[in-house]
Amino acid sequence: MSIFQDNSPLAERMRPSNLDQLIGQEHLVGEKGILKRSIASGRVPSMILWGPPGTGKTTLANIIANQVKMPFHTLSAISAGVKDIREVIGNIRGGSKAILFIDEIHRFNKGQQDALLGAVEKGAITLIGATTENPSFEVNAALLSRCQVYTLNHLEKGHLKTIIEKALVEDHELKKMQVDLKETEALFNLSGGDARKLLNILELVIKSDENTKEIVITDEKVINAVQRKTVLYDKSGEMHYDIISAFIKSIRGSDPNAAVYYLARMIEGGEDVKFIARRLLILASEDIGNANPTALVMANATFQSVNVIGYPESRIILSQCVTYLACSPKSNASYEAINEAQRVVARTGDLQVPMAIRNAPTKLMKDQGYGEGYKYAHAHEHNFAEMEFLPEEIRATRFYDPGKNPREDELRKFLKNRWKEKYGY
Repeated sequence: MSIFQDNSPLAERMRPSNLDQLIGQEHLVGEKGILKRSIASGRVPSMILWGPPGTGKTTLANIIANQVKMPFHTLSAISAGVKDIREVIGNIRGGSKAILFIDEIHRFNKGQQDALLGAVEKGAITLIGATTENPSFEVNAALLSRCQVYTLNHLEKGHLKTIIEKALVEDHELKKMQVDLKETEALFNLSGGDARKLLNILELVIKSDENTKEIVITDEKVINAVQRKTVLYDKSGEMHYDIISAFIKSIRGSDPNAAVYYLARMIEGGEDVKFIARRLLILASEDIGNANPTALVMANATFQSVNVIGYPESRIILSQCVTYLACSPKSNASYEAINEAQRVVARTGDLQVPMAIRNAPTKLMKDQGYGEGYKYAHAHEHNFAEMEFLPEEIRATRFYDPGKNPREDELRKFLKNRWKEKYGY
């Protein structure tokens, strides 16, 4: 007979009830966290909490409601419709305000999201949406513009260790037992930075061995217990991130065989077709870029196509795109160029645009020198006239260095012909 009297999951029993109990997300709720300041003031904006599973999105929403002492309503985007949204908003009467928490808000369609706009804009509700997907893709622009987006990070090993230690000391069920946490690597790896999964695995291992006098947690014991209880591919856990990482690295490494294998793993595991297609879009620009500009066209066509078709036929389109990208020449020159440009912007701030290339739509601006000295490229031989386009403080700074591949070699020759002296191509 089990000595466990409380049947609620360990993760639920250990759910934090205030910010001091929340582990991780210091950038949001630490001493200098922007969200902590908002909560302390009692004025929290409508927001989207974006982050991986088990990082505290639902918990944070509950804590916010408790601390600002506002009524808390919750809907799940999996089951709720426009009628449910309107019903909740209708129940918030008079001038009172309330928090409406919507889990997995990315699953709402445009009509469902639009049903929230009026109440959010008037301040009748403070919306807190939780999503594991990039809000830029999944939340419509009108709603997104009315919300702050806060990103929650994966929990690090130090956070995970603290969570386990707190559970062993504070949970009323685990305190009944003598648990020796001998090894933790398997717990950390299999949880994938997901606190909920971490605690559920810990409880699973303890329950599988609860009749012994002393329970010793080892990596082998964790792996054996998990293998008996979990599926091969968990879309929201560690396996998800390992597989997508292997998938991207295989394409980047020009191995179509490995790439299509990991594609099959994701398809068989029921991975969202849009998630795969989005990653291909990013890779086409980040890892191939101008070495083969058609790669981005192919990836974009794939994204559009799979949105229309869906599974199972979209697997063929994905396979075509994956093998094409894997077999394309590679270059991250454009990726490195924007990284370096952003670093310079962060370091130098808002430098003045040269007067010669400023727009001069009015006579006053022309009189002040706007546009003076500008050379219209098409009025010169080869459609080129050398002049300064960068701010004076960073003149002659080279951000784009074409990759070493046939396509970008042509771009390098073009740039060398025009900018050899200035940029050193």
